[in-house]
Amino acid sequence: MAADLTIGKLAEAAGVNVETIRYYQRRGLLEEPPKPPGGHRRYASEQVRRVRFIKRAQALGFTLSEIGALLALDTACICHDTRALAARKLALIEQKMADLAAMRDVLGGLVRQCDTGTGQTACPIIDVLTRG
Repeated sequence: MAADLTIGKLAEAAGVNVETIRYYQRRGLLEEPPKPPGGHRRYASEQVRRVRFIKRAQALGFTLSEIGALLALDTACICHDTRALAARKLALIEQKMADLAAMRDVLGGLVRQCDTGTGQTACPIIDVLTRG
């Protein structure tokens, strides 16, 4: 695993910007290689996979703290714990989806009341938001 990428090339290959790489380093998700005297830090090409892993995990809704735990579990090869973390995230997403569906239903009903003009107030949406 040769260290052959500058931070700019790493960012470009992973599809992120340089500040994202630096942020991941500050968060402890990505190792910062030593800086040689008078030179530039060089990153191993394997780091591209790690940055892409982080971005894909974020797209699935994992927080950076959770991603750190996933990365630690990967190096420990503990699939059971990784599955448990993913199952908790799935349950959270399903709860959020249920909450969003309920919000959609309420807002849909309010919009229909406005459209039909059958509300008992000037604006049913304002009325519901005012009453709580």
